[in-house]
Amino acid sequence: MISRIDLRGSSTDPRDVLPRAEFDVEAALERVRPIAEDVRHRGVAALIEITERFDGVRLESTRVPAGQIAEALEQLDPKVRAALEETIRRARAVHSDQRRVGHTTRVVPGGTVTQRWVPVDRVGLYVPGGLAVYPSSVVMNVVPAQEAGVAGIAVTSPPQKAFGGRVHPAILAACALLGVDEVYAVGGAQAVAMFALGTEECEPVNLVTGPGNIYVAAAKRLFAGRIGIDSEAGPTEIMVLADDTADAAEVAADLISQAEHGPTSGSVLVTASPLLADAVEAELKAQVARTKHAERVAEALGGPQSGIILVDDLEQGLAVVNAYAAEHLEIQTAEPHAVSERVRNAGAIFLGRYTPVSLGDYAAGSNHVLPTGGCACHSSGLSVQTFLRGVQVVEYDREALAGVAAHVVNLAEAEDLPGHGDAIKARFEWSVPSS
Repeated sequence: MISRIDLRGSSTDPRDVLPRAEFDVEAALERVRPIAEDVRHRGVAALIEITERFDGVRLESTRVPAGQIAEALEQLDPKVRAALEETIRRARAVHSDQRRVGHTTRVVPGGTVTQRWVPVDRVGLYVPGGLAVYPSSVVMNVVPAQEAGVAGIAVTSPPQKAFGGRVHPAILAACALLGVDEVYAVGGAQAVAMFALGTEECEPVNLVTGPGNIYVAAAKRLFAGRIGIDSEAGPTEIMVLADDTADAAEVAADLISQAEHGPTSGSVLVTASPLLADAVEAELKAQVARTKHAERVAEALGGPQSGIILVDDLEQGLAVVNAYAAEHLEIQTAEPHAVSERVRNAGAIFLGRYTPVSLGDYAAGSNHVLPTGGCACHSSGLSVQTFLRGVQVVEYDREALAGVAAHVVNLAEAEDLPGHGDAIKARFEWSVPSS
């Protein structure tokens, strides 16, 4: 069902042996380039043909009519609507507190540097629609963009053959609840190309965010620079750091919850308790047999990206956790708060038995668009900051410039850039004042 890696008594660098999904974005680029070039040259016509080839539906237009969005909300199950509304409320509460406030620093009398935070003008938000459909991802992308003050927000999601070539109604309904009326029925690499290059129906954007498959990630890499990107999202992953106080049935359920995303999803347990490891493995066998998506869950748990890692103690467990840099990290130990303070690398940390990752996927208020594949050691999850740019405004008067002019000239000459120094000298009648 799931493999084991025994690191007890070992000095091996955990990074050399930890399970991880294969995710070769560079190889996928070769398939993405011709798609991008087709969209560049033929616009909407290319998108319609590519969508028919990959999604099996023939579009009349890439943009979803406003009537379809309104209709989706009218027909939404009231229970799902209530859940989405509560998810939006909680996400907005958390993300509104992330807003940055500009400030001015008085460096010297007459010399100031002001830090301003300016939202990007226009964003393209990608919402997946493969094995599962994610209205929750609409919330996670749109809310921080709105809280940042982004003026132009466009959402795209693959058209669904089961719904006559329309975007999934739950995704459209989520857009309606959030007041987003610019929605496109385009998925995959071609959607990123549409956002980056623009078409007759879609203006180009400044930034693309949201998770997708490997071809979406490859397209983000291809266009990075022309557009900003949040990350090259890979398969989802969960790591659970647990001791013998953890409940084996709950740990197994949490591992399964992420495995059901797809066969390349990673589920990893780190523990110093062989008894817990045995109990979790037994629970996995029993629970997988009962779960709806048993086949894909079993494939994910049995894949090279999943495993149970046995360690000597909590200290070694934390070394493994920080080396892995999980997208989602659960800490199910006797003192989860104290343990969490020693975690440096994780996309999001979930503390204790009543904070499973699935809570964060939907209604904790946190964001579920998080760095994968070990990128949490240098990158953050989606937030209001993703949609903001820091702009520095510098203002010095004559006296303030005079006070530092000699230092600027001396540094310019040290770097063999005399023109930099001349630009300072030009502002004074005779010579640069001494500092």
